[in-house]
Amino acid sequence: MNPVGKPGKAGSLMAVEVALARLLEMAEASTIGERERLPLAQVEGRILADDLVSTLDLPPWPNSAMDGYALRVADWTGEPLMVSQKIFAGQAPGPLKPGTCARIFTGAPVPAGADCVEMQENAEVQADERVRFIEAMTPGQNIRPQGQETTVGEIVLPAGTRLGPIEQGLAASLGCAELNVVRKVRVAVLSTGDELIEPGQPLGPGQIYNSNRVLLCSWLQRLGCEVIDAGILPDDLAATRARLGELKDVDLILSTGGVSVGEADFLGIALREEGELTLWKLAIKPGKPLTFGHFRGVPVIGLPGNPASTLVTFALLARPYLLRRQGVKEVEPLKFQVPAGFDWPKAGNRREYLRGRLENGRAIIYKNQSSGVLRSAAWADGLVEVLEDRTLIEGDDVNFIPLSEVLS
Repeated sequence: MNPVGKPGKAGSLMAVEVALARLLEMAEASTIGERERLPLAQVEGRILADDLVSTLDLPPWPNSAMDGYALRVADWTGEPLMVSQKIFAGQAPGPLKPGTCARIFTGAPVPAGADCVEMQENAEVQADERVRFIEAMTPGQNIRPQGQETTVGEIVLPAGTRLGPIEQGLAASLGCAELNVVRKVRVAVLSTGDELIEPGQPLGPGQIYNSNRVLLCSWLQRLGCEVIDAGILPDDLAATRARLGELKDVDLILSTGGVSVGEADFLGIALREEGELTLWKLAIKPGKPLTFGHFRGVPVIGLPGNPASTLVTFALLARPYLLRRQGVKEVEPLKFQVPAGFDWPKAGNRREYLRGRLENGRAIIYKNQSSGVLRSAAWADGLVEVLEDRTLIEGDDVNFIPLSEVLS
């Protein structure tokens, strides 16, 4: 049984970590500097362009953590105390009269002179309306101090944070009505191959429906990208060159298919002629071929054409690249160890990402792991990582990447 975390060797194939590091290095060299200011309600899914710095203490004053009674512990000698005021949230209380207590409610400011709040469950209101306290109390009890969450000048959210409902709520708690966010990354999506036809059209001999375009366009929109649908490129060099030339005002051209070095790799030929092309053969399965290059200065990522290969390489390589272009620091998905619910008797020289899901705390895998079977991913809820040169028996630990980590 091999250790979970140590990758094996894959000959001349490039390790996944090396390819990712190169992509992120190139992404950092061309981060998007443009920004826009949007109402808080419109920033969900966007990337924070500037540090969010607190302009106030939160909470701005000591307040009660529960319904009860505010008092000064030193004033309590065991005898019942008279209630001198009642304080609701949203009210400004007067100073606490010595030798008394104040009826107080959750979130209400603690009056000056009080240093403790006792919960109402530990208090008894007597017939003369004085309050008897049952248990011993300590200063600071049940009081949220001023600045407990944040203080003036503190960085609450760093630039590069992906904004979601929690971050929006935090910004609202600081009084922010608008935020500066990074301009959306503009991605042109195209597919290559005469065999492809759009859904809704009748299939001809040797043709298949183009699923990758729909998959990627929807996925990119979830990532907050501005998507330009560039359609299907025919297997024709002049048409390929012309279509690429139309895509001038985008941040990335993302293609699927035609990323090998075969005779029909017209995308690669166009990149070599009018830009640069780096063709990586990765130690990954599915998805060994991956293209990165530039066409007339525009970055191009070419993903493999098989649907499961497209999914895996976009999730693990193209997605982090796009996030880093927008300034996001943490771009790799969460993965954690779970016991394998299957055997893997034959070690491979590539790292495999099996479409699988968790059942009873164990990772099980779809019966058909072909790179052309997208149904395996629809059935799955994660990717099971099997390292190079490793065999498994049921119960061995494997890394599991939830699809929820990469789909948005």
